[in-house]
Order: sequence, then C-alpha cells, then structure tokens
Amino acid sequence: MALLEINDLCVNYGMITALKGISFEVNEGEVIALIGANGAGKTTTLHALTGLIPAKSGSIKLNGKELTKVPAHKIVEMGMAHVPEGRRIFQHLSVLDNLKLGAYTRKDKANIEKDMQMVYERFPRLAERKNQIAGTLSGGEQQMLAMGRALMSNPKIIVMDEPSMGLSPILVSEIFDIITSIRKDGTTVLLVEQNAKKALAIADRAYVLETGNIVLSGNASDLIKDESIKKAYLGE
Repeated sequence: MALLEINDLCVNYGMITALKGISFEVNEGEVIALIGANGAGKTTTLHALTGLIPAKSGSIKLNGKELTKVPAHKIVEMGMAHVPEGRRIFQHLSVLDNLKLGAYTRKDKANIEKDMQMVYERFPRLAERKNQIAGTLSGGEQQMLAMGRALMSNPKIIVMDEPSMGLSPILVSEIFDIITSIRKDGTTVLLVEQNAKKALAIADRAYVLETGNIVLSGNASDLIKDESIKKAYLGE
C-alpha cells in the first residue's frame, strides 16, 4: 500500500480551478519530485495535502486514513510535516525555540531530546547558533532550520516546497545532499522544486504538473532524458 495516495483531487480558488482531479501516490522510502512551471499547481497540491487549503473533491490518504476533513495540526500528528515555500520560520524566536515548536504535537519527551541531538548532528550550524534569533540567520541556515523543525515532528513523510529557492549553487547542493540523507534515514520525501534537474537527479519517480493536471509521470532517471522535459524544464 502506498504511504500517501491522492485520488482525483480538485482544489478551487474562488472561481479558478487550481487542481483538476489529479491522482498520484508516494510509496514509503521514496523521494518523489513534483515539477512544473510557475502556476502549475505544485504549491496548491502541497497545501491541500497538509490541510492548509480545503479540497473541493477527491481523496487524500496517509497510511490508508482519509485527510481531506482533518485539521492541519492533526495531519502533523498523523505523520506528515511541511517545509513551506519561503521557509516560514518564526523570525523573532531563537533557533532552539523554532525546533521545539516543531515537536509541539509530540508527547514523548525523552525522544524529543534525542531528535534534537539528531537535528544538530545533521545541521551542525544550527547547533552553533541555537541561541541566535532565527531571523538573523543566512538564507541557507534558515532553510536548514525549516527542515530541522519539520524533522522534529518525527514525520513519516516530509513535503518540501522549493527548498533551494534563493540559495547559492553551493548551498543548493548541500540542501539536496541533506534531502538524500533524510531519505536514507527512513523518511519519505515529496519534493516540489523549480530546479528540476537537481530534483530529478535525487528522486526515484516524478510527476509533471501543467495547469492543474498531471501530464507525465515516470522514473526520474527516464524523465531526465525525456526531450520534452529537457526543453520545458531543464533549459536544454
């Protein structure tokens, strides 16, 4: 059974249909890339999955449980964490407090401390700056904090929205290495990313969204060689 199953999902913004009945699935342990042009519906998809906007119709199932009527904070408890576009960290709080807030749905105090150490091991810069105000971190460090905060909820699956946006090429490579290591440690990843080349390089499978429809899907290693994909998304 797929960890995350989306069937015939429709989402409207007022009179505009942003998602026109999309279906896809994410299996446990995969990195899945969702690629497409600006305005294709990628962020809308993630917002619908994590309960930030309501689905008009269709089904979203996590571990076989329907999510379309579940409030966002409960979805976190059920095992799905969101690293939003633009990071959305708590700018005026310390790095440590941001990470603690990532674990706010958890009751297992002893394991929270263990996971905090795990986050510091994965992101040594966060450990060095744990008492620093988050808004004073560099863009790359803020992205690491957003990812660390999501990991603190101990998720089965993390959905990430444009994690490389606005970062220097060297930091982009670092962020993608981190995504690969998150997956190695057993967390499934659904990745929305403008940098289609990088996304396809680390993904198992990918889906291509165009104006609210999935128009193509397959193994990432095949799609990266596809001429239409190269032209549209890889700048070749």
